Amino acid sequence: MKYHRLPADLFRKNRSRFVKELPSRTIAIFVSNDQFPANGDALHGFKQNSDLYWLSGIEQEDSMVILFPDHPDKRYREVLVLVRPNELKEKWDGKRLRVAEAQAISGIDTIIWLDQLESLLPAWVHLADTICLDSNENDRKSSWLRTSEYRFIDEMQARYPLHQYYRAARIMNQLRALKTPEEVAVIQQAIDITDTTFRRLLSFIRPGVMEYEIEAEIWHSFLSQRATGPAYGSIIASGDRARTLHYVSNNQPCLAGELLLMDFGAEYGGYCADLTRTIPVSGKFSKRQRSIYNACLHVHNYAKSILRPGITIVDYTDKVGEEATQQFLKLGLLRKSDIKNEDPQNRAYRKYLYHGISHHLGIDVHDLGTKTEPIKAGMVFTIEPGIYIEEEKMGVRIENNVWITRNGNKDLMKNIPITADDIEALMKK
Repeated sequence: MKYHRLPADLFRKNRSRFVKELPSRTIAIFVSNDQFPANGDALHGFKQNSDLYWLSGIEQEDSMVILFPDHPDKRYREVLVLVRPNELKEKWDGKRLRVAEAQAISGIDTIIWLDQLESLLPAWVHLADTICLDSNENDRKSSWLRTSEYRFIDEMQARYPLHQYYRAARIMNQLRALKTPEEVAVIQQAIDITDTTFRRLLSFIRPGVMEYEIEAEIWHSFLSQRATGPAYGSIIASGDRARTLHYVSNNQPCLAGELLLMDFGAEYGGYCADLTRTIPVSGKFSKRQRSIYNACLHVHNYAKSILRPGITIVDYTDKVGEEATQQFLKLGLLRKSDIKNEDPQNRAYRKYLYHGISHHLGIDVHDLGTKTEPIKAGMVFTIEPGIYIEEEKMGVRIENNVWITRNGNKDLMKNIPITADDIEALMKK
């Protein structure tokens, strides 16, 4: 890891929250993600299963977390399974965790090696009535590849067909959506790294700079601040390319007079930041650009004012859409007749704002959490309205991250420059 070790109490608290939700006499087993092959003898970079990381802080491959709160032997109520260190393999691939190191990271006292599991697991399972297994139930999932957790489900159901089975995802979807103060503190560290990086970019960007040069500055700034790297593929989109929501080619020049949309965020300690800012490549907004930017900022601030406990994402999105409609009328993008004749399933404002306004944020950039139930205190969301105008070859998006409180929300990015005046002033310096 590049980042400073997180306190083990963060993961202890997460496990405590999880086991309180388990049915009695249930053993819960979490397996790490696959190492995916690339080409030849190469592997893609390893990314840990988010649920396993949330419970343990362990990022190493071939790991497992086993939780059995009703086990009669206290030693086996929390177990961390690791691959046994191999001296020859370590000469090639680097050091693997030892017992004391894994205990310090996770707060789990009982560590066993993976090659011991076969002799221990059957006896544990036989004591349980229910087996709780993990699965990727993120609503945005688009790949049906049979990954490690699904293969493990197949294996367990074949070996223990008479047990009851329970989905860990049902619990995780609720718990991971509600961040503890300890988790928010780590998210704030990722945000602070992102803040420093954005300010650095404001003094670097100029007409003629290449999008990939800006991306390189982001990598440099993130790594120099001990971040793991970007939390997702950075979007560096100048001019008309800003209308492509997931533009990641980042291979074109930023031209004088264009707006530059940058959507990027650091990953620190396994948690993500997600920032978007739109700035003038030349350092100064034109009159039209400023009016569009300010309209987007108005919608952003309106969204922030209503994102609070009790509202659902569906109702929230509808209200933000109403406010966007009024701004688009003022900008001359829509006419009253467009509103009168709009399709309720594809409202007129959707021509210029064709994505959602907010998503959950945490260990995953698009983190777990409900879209239909009322929002609760403890959730962390992005707020990211945009305005995309094909006729003017322009895209504007403004995004901050907020933590929902009992009476409203706390803007975790409140210190990052956001107004047109502040951006111009910093670029001028």
